[in-house]
Amino acid sequence: MANVLSHQTRSQILHLLCEGQSIRAVTRLTGVSKNTVTKLLIDAGKACWAYHDANVRDVTAKRVQVDEIWTFTYAKQKNVATAKAAPDGAGDTWTWTALDADSKLIVSYFIGGRDGECAMWFIDDLRARLANRVQLTSDGHKAYLEAVEGAFGSDIDYAQLIKIYGAAPESAKGRYSPAECTGAKKKAVEGDPDPKHISTSYVERNNLTMRMHMRRFTRLTNAFSKKVENHAYAVALHMTYYNFVRIHSKLRMTPAMAAGVSDRLWEIGDIVKLVEGSEPKPSKRGPYTKKTS
Repeated sequence: MANVLSHQTRSQILHLLCEGQSIRAVTRLTGVSKNTVTKLLIDAGKACWAYHDANVRDVTAKRVQVDEIWTFTYAKQKNVATAKAAPDGAGDTWTWTALDADSKLIVSYFIGGRDGECAMWFIDDLRARLANRVQLTSDGHKAYLEAVEGAFGSDIDYAQLIKIYGAAPESAKGRYSPAECTGAKKKAVEGDPDPKHISTSYVERNNLTMRMHMRRFTRLTNAFSKKVENHAYAVALHMTYYNFVRIHSKLRMTPAMAAGVSDRLWEIGDIVKLVEGSEPKPSKRGPYTKKTS
């Protein structure tokens, strides 16, 4: 067991990853090998996913906002066909998030495509984690319509905020220049949503937080995920760090504390404890028996 990383080293590595450092940068800063850092990320991601799945439930919320954020795995979708040895899951990778507008808690997240089936998986998971009727706001993505209907039926106040885009101004044109938003239309879909709270502002702001804290989401770099499984583990680690460890600047506490999911402020060491708790216990060595001829 001499080659097992110490609790302090694990904490340092996970903290660097959660603050937006790439795996190669972490290896340079800590002197730990790339394979070891990657294995710790995978172990932490699995432990964080399991903890979120078991403990972020029966959430009492009033207003929930949902959105999807894009990145890619191994190669961009248009290049997958010509990419060398592209693995399963290569191409566009979407992370769906559901955020409580008051506590800023990420209630649910899902990694996959942007089709109707993924929307159903995501919204079904969200429904299972809520304790009460909420007002839900999404963008105009049509996949939400059937997914919300199937998961909630009439037991929801649901609206879409449909943004209207024009061409990007000449002064802002570039590789990632978005089209200019010229307006937005609020559309009530189910129940009686309050027009004042039909918004996706908080969950869209959270997209920036994700891009800043996960190097895999940073554009125009080579830090993108090479395997979709590792991408999912990195997202799981970030979500636990964001919900339980990172103090929200406006709330002055973590989202998990604001939502009543946690009664204390976590440290990065608490995530390491999740990893350590999920590791198999070393077996006791039996008595040595000398072989006889």
